[in-house]
Amino acid sequence: MREYLSNVLEGGQVLSIEEVLGNILIATVIGLVIYLSYWITHVGSVYSKKFNVSLVMLTLLTATVMIIIESNVALSLGMVGALSIVRYRTAIKDSRDTAYIFWAIIVGICCGTGGYIIAAIGTGAVFILLLLLGRVKNDNRMLLVIRGTREKSMEIEAIVFKVFENKAKLRVKNSTESSIEFIYEISKQSYDKSHKHTPDLLGHVYALGGIEYVNIVVQNDEIV
Repeated sequence: MREYLSNVLEGGQVLSIEEVLGNILIATVIGLVIYLSYWITHVGSVYSKKFNVSLVMLTLLTATVMIIIESNVALSLGMVGALSIVRYRTAIKDSRDTAYIFWAIIVGICCGTGGYIIAAIGTGAVFILLLLLGRVKNDNRMLLVIRGTREKSMEIEAIVFKVFENKAKLRVKNSTESSIEFIYEISKQSYDKSHKHTPDLLGHVYALGGIEYVNIVVQNDEIV
């Protein structure tokens, strides 16, 4: 029994230099496809050059680890224990980045174990899907921030309701002894529609008097 377990742990498929180079080369090529996909589907401040390069590196490193694990079962058990103590705390700006990380790891696993066809077909399918849907974004929202004297609170709420009707949702209402602040959330579509009927919104609000400031902020995937 002891000899059997020893043979299982010490045994494994020994890859030739050509096979190892082939695995690494294919992992590199597919990693560059992932790089291209990320570059196409991410624009603006969401795009990170360093993160994109890290995806290619992650693909190669995962493939390298899988080559070692495949050739030595005992070493794979020790490597699992060593890697389990590592914690990654990198902030993810876009939820799609998590999918790209899993994509790179899966491709590395497939290439490291010789599953080139699976890696190629899966990468092709994901690449086409992201090419079609990768630029989908959440709807932009507008935040209307108005600060003035407390005596004008009723008039501020009335003019906002008059311009936007029930499309403006009151999210925050801050007040002190002498001042009050309103923060309304409005969809971009509702804001554009109301802007056509009332293009001089700022003028109407400041005409009330006692207004300290009026801010209009766009809230989207890149600016929060």
